[in-house]
Amino acid sequence: MLIWIVLIIIPMLFGLYAQFKIRRAYEKNAQIASRGGITGLEAAQAVMRSAGITDVEIVEVPGELTDHYDPVNKRLALSEHNYRGTSLAALGVAAHEAGHAIQHKVGYAMMGIRQTLAPATQIAAGVANFVMILGIFLFASAIGGKLLLIGAIALGIICVFQFVTLPVEFDASNRAKAQLVTLGIVDRDEMDGVNETLDAAALTYVAAFVAALGSLLHILMLLSGRRDD
Repeated sequence: MLIWIVLIIIPMLFGLYAQFKIRRAYEKNAQIASRGGITGLEAAQAVMRSAGITDVEIVEVPGELTDHYDPVNKRLALSEHNYRGTSLAALGVAAHEAGHAIQHKVGYAMMGIRQTLAPATQIAAGVANFVMILGIFLFASAIGGKLLLIGAIALGIICVFQFVTLPVEFDASNRAKAQLVTLGIVDRDEMDGVNETLDAAALTYVAAFVAALGSLLHILMLLSGRRDD
């Protein structure tokens, strides 16, 4: 029971805390307009232009915090509030995504590894939960052990992907913070709001890795127990 709490419950609570923290930080700093009045679209354009990037399309997408960079199609997507907004949160998120575009341009190794792992991770994420639940349900049977092993392999792939994601996201945020000040998009004394937003976002990636690792260790312990029997 203690092991289950440590490997499953605590990571789940950590994940909920991370989601609460990013939501709170984003909503708070989305209400603080930057002095320069530059939109997220303009900030992303300026950051990429300073890096010599002219072939990345910036598009507006529906939803909130649906922002992402698509390296395959060279498309930077910003949610409505970050595309049009002038808040510290909008500028931080927009510059962060532009940071990914810079990573792509300079050939940042960890981004390349993450991109390579992405297809396998999508497959693993699609089967992991179903296979593990069924494997635990059929734990005493031979098929249950095989399903748990498949689940462990899927979780291992997800763990590697989440681990590689950490330096990619931290590096993009560091690039964003530096460029916002260097280009004069945000004054130095406004960076507290940007830092708070991006640091809270980074915590969600840490939480995702911890959750995946906890689940993997739990399944491996179950498999180890089967072998001992």
